[in-house]
This record gives sequence, C-alpha cells and structure tokens, in this order.
Amino acid sequence: MVNQNLTATEIGFTHEDFAALLDKYDYHFSPGDIVPGTVFSIEPRGALIDIGAKTAAYIPIQEMSINRVDSPEEVLQSNETREFFILTDENEDGQLTLSIRRIEYMRAWERVRQLQAEDATVRSGVFATNRGGALVRIEGLRGFIPGSHISTRKPKEELVGEELPLKFLEVDEERNRLVLSHRRALVERKMNRLEVGEVVIGTVRGIKPYGAFIDIGGVSGLLHISEISHEHIDTPHSVFNVNDEVKVMIIDLDAERGRISLSTKQLEPEPGDMIKNRDLVYDKAEEMAAKYREQLLAKQQGTTATPAAPAEADAIAEEDIPSAMEEVEEEVPTATETEENISAVAIEEIPTATETEENISAVAIEEIPTATETEEEIPVAIEKIPTATETEEEIPVAIEE
Repeated sequence: MVNQNLTATEIGFTHEDFAALLDKYDYHFSPGDIVPGTVFSIEPRGALIDIGAKTAAYIPIQEMSINRVDSPEEVLQSNETREFFILTDENEDGQLTLSIRRIEYMRAWERVRQLQAEDATVRSGVFATNRGGALVRIEGLRGFIPGSHISTRKPKEELVGEELPLKFLEVDEERNRLVLSHRRALVERKMNRLEVGEVVIGTVRGIKPYGAFIDIGGVSGLLHISEISHEHIDTPHSVFNVNDEVKVMIIDLDAERGRISLSTKQLEPEPGDMIKNRDLVYDKAEEMAAKYREQLLAKQQGTTATPAAPAEADAIAEEDIPSAMEEVEEEVPTATETEENISAVAIEEIPTATETEENISAVAIEEIPTATETEEEIPVAIEKIPTATETEEEIPVAIEE
C-alpha cells in the first residue's frame, strides 16, 4: 500500500520545482509571431487553441477570417492544426489572443501587389455602391472603383452583383488604399484590336468646349477641337451634335492612361472640308488615312513624305487633351464625408485623427478591429487591421462593353 504521507523531501519534487520545469520548457510568445496551434474547444463566439503555452490561447470569431463569419464552425474544426497570428500579449489570466484574419490580410496584400506588378486584369463582383463609386473584393480585400472609372451607362446602384474586369490604379497597404479601374480594363482590351491610322465609325456621345467624345464600339475616344478641321473652329457644337454618326481616324493609343485620340482633320482632302463638305471627307477617309499611314512610316524610317493634308499639322499639347474617358470626373470620397453621403448599403468610414483628406479613399479602407471588440462594433463594409501592439492605426467614364 502506498504511503500517502510521504514528505516533499522523500518525493524530491516540490510545486516550485514543477513550476520551474514548466517555465524551462515554455515557449516565449510575442505579438506578431505566427505559430502552429490545434483547436481543442470551439466556443459560441470563438475557440480555444493549444499553441504550447501554459494557458490555452483564444481566437474571437471576428478574427477567424478576412470575410464575415457567423459561426466558428465555418472556419475551424475540432483538433484541426493550422497557423495562427499572435495578436495581443497575455491578459490578466495569462491568455493570448490569436488571429487568422491578420495572416489572410497580409497574404492578400502580398498577392495584390504581385498582380499589380504583373499588370494583371482581375474580375470581381460589385457588392455595394455609394455616390463616389462602387465596392468590390479582390483576394478578400475591399477595393474601390471611382465613379469616373466605371465604364457603363447603367446607374451605379444597378451594378450590385455584376462582375467587372478591373485593372489596378493604386495598391497601398500602408495607407489601406486599393483602387481599381473598370475603364482601363476595357480600354486595354479594345486597344489590342485597334491601330493608329485606322479609320473607324463612331457615335458622338458628348460634346465639351475642348472636343467631342466618340463611342467607337463601346470605347470612348476624344476628338480634340484642334483635330476636327484644318480651319479654325470656335466650338465643337458648331460641327457636331450628340448622336451624330461620324468617321474618324485613330491618331494615338495610350493604353496605360486609357486614352484614344481621334482626328477628322487628317481625313480632309482640302482644308475646311469637315465644315464645308463632310460627306466628301467620309468618302475619301480611307484614301486619306492611307496617306497618313505612309507619312507615319516615312517618319519612322527617317525620311520625309508629302503631308496627308495641305495645311500644317498642329501640335497638340498633351496637357490640353483630357483623358478620353474623363467626360465626367468624379472624386474618390474622402474621410471627411459624412455618413449621409454614403449610400444605403451601410458603408461606414472610420478615419483616425491623423488622417488627411488627400490620403484617404475612405470606402476602400480595410479596418480590422482589436481582439477585444465585439462583432457588433465591427463596421460591415470597412475594417481595420491592428498592429501587433493593438494600437489604433490604420482602401477614374464613358465606356460601354
């Protein structure tokens, strides 16, 4: 029979010895570390995770995914082993707070930067809109499409649920800005099938003092006032009306800036024919375009050629030509916009005290709450990623596809 009255000296191992042994083999965990852990208990609003610490670590439901989670079982299973991000130091009970969301967030930004470097075109569905533009998800991150970069005549509110091809305008993790362009994606695709010197038929969609916007097969090009005729024109309105069908020649393609520059001046057999005899210009368009292409080829070969038209070519300063898609420029909303300026999809903006208007594209900001926040405190459309120390820190058209 075992003697239950053995003294500590006889056993040779005290409670202090046991505590010292635990300390000897206990790992040191710091906020910001990524460690393996095993799920051993799923709670209603979180889960307990064994990461080898003296006390089980805890992951709240709002830290389980970069996307909204309604139940822990959507993400975790009992006895599952995976990586966790240590979000905070031990609390008064010696318990660490973990996050999966932070890992997903960091890897998503890494992937988005890679896509931008590759100049990739991505597709994403619009899940909300506001007066400034539309919101989409890219690799789980919320991105913003400014209204001037949405290339459709549909009202913005009808875009919800529609999948759009997109190009990256700005990827800035530090400032939480992810801005995309539907316009650029469409222009690039269309430009791949267009050539400088090509004659195309289009429709006048808008007239401004500086020129006319021409729809050419779903892409908008700019016919600058100085490229309408060799003779002086006071205003494009004196030559064109909205919905006029016109023949124009492409004189420049700038896919990076989404610009298609057009000309009718280079198609004039005689100076002023666009004003005096437009039908003659259209009849002779292909012939004059061929001469224009010969001139371009001659310039490329370093020789001279007969000008395509008798009048001297007017050099158009680049700053005088707005982007072909900038018929209606809209600004990306800033953090100073009030809640009533945001659409009814309950998108909130939570700027910090140090944020300035120029560095916020508020609706595109991802803010991940601290581990102590309840789910109800997390805005649905804007989330914030805390640093490892849990301090409060801190996401532009006239084209019809």
